[in-house]
Amino acid sequence: MSAEERQAARGMMQKSEVGRSPKEQRAGFDELFANRPLGDDVTLAERTIGGVPALDVRVEGADAAGVILYLHGGGYVIGSARTGANLAAPLSRRSGVPAVSLEYRLAPEHPFPAGIHDALAAYRELADQQVVIAGDSAGGGLALATLIAARAEGLPMPAGVVLFSPWTDVALTGPSIDARSDYDPLFSRAAMEESAELYLGGADPRNELASPVLADLKGLPPLLVQVGTAEVLLDDSLRLVARAAEQEVDVSLDVIAGAPHVFQYFAGLLPEADEALDHAATFIKNRLAATRTRSGAAG
Repeated sequence: MSAEERQAARGMMQKSEVGRSPKEQRAGFDELFANRPLGDDVTLAERTIGGVPALDVRVEGADAAGVILYLHGGGYVIGSARTGANLAAPLSRRSGVPAVSLEYRLAPEHPFPAGIHDALAAYRELADQQVVIAGDSAGGGLALATLIAARAEGLPMPAGVVLFSPWTDVALTGPSIDARSDYDPLFSRAAMEESAELYLGGADPRNELASPVLADLKGLPPLLVQVGTAEVLLDDSLRLVARAAEQEVDVSLDVIAGAPHVFQYFAGLLPEADEALDHAATFIKNRLAATRTRSGAAG
């Protein structure tokens, strides 16, 4: 990515406004992302998983064994299964693995831990299959929280987890929250504080399910984390990876210099976005293959 391309990508983003109602935020987000073309090879079909609404993201030819459970971003306040399909579809296309995008409940109408309950219910229904969980931003934090909740319930772990710019610390204790604020074209501490307050509804931000970077990560499946340096959430990824490694969790990290939050949305425009999705797809295929090999050996 050239310096010009990085600047162009950041220039396509607008700093989040503070003080807008959730309704206004959702309308603006949907205007940008809820109708993006997914490709002529993609069909969306409504379904429920564990009683939670979802979209089957059906990509022609993506019929390999397993499933990608995708959790969309949006600060736990905005976004939808349809906006999540914007990243679930290319992951499915590149990996050949079917995907489903979850319509988990949002704050402030349904504050913490409602979204976790929904994601766990969906995962519980899928857990007898070979599953990879993927998510971006708040969806990345939700993916980790779902793993921790599933582990507490004694459910089997998924084959792996893909996290794009995950928000793992709603207590906002990472140094990059302030240090990267002028560099980040999208978020500021004030914007993150607003979303965190709406999500928590008075709950402790240091609860391990709210801020899974603070959790015991032992026993979690392999993680792939991708993040750009032009984002206030940089340290949410760096600290997560360090903590996972210290606790003997297999973890891979891709850091893209100058890339903004969830830069994978720029696939087709930025080579690094396509490369990141390719790497994520390879990770998904490899993790599912490894799980099948172990299951075959155990059988």
